[in-house]
Amino acid sequence: MAMDASEIERLIREGIPDAVVTITDLRGDGDHYSAQVVSKAFAGKSRVQQHQMVYQALKGRMGDVLHALALQTSVPK
Repeated sequence: MAMDASEIERLIREGIPDAVVTITDLRGDGDHYSAQVVSKAFAGKSRVQQHQMVYQALKGRMGDVLHALALQTSVPK
């Protein structure tokens, strides 16, 4: 069962309210996405911690409904 890009974006924005989120469907199959997430909430956090915040926002869907997500996180410049 594929997950829609807008649903991924919605979940991330709910979990990280100030996030600027860009989702790209890598294969056009609704199953392999890349996400660029920029948030002030990432300040002072390691890359691993930033990614954990995004996975937490996805509420357990990673690896289940959402098969693959190439993730890039950063703090606004």
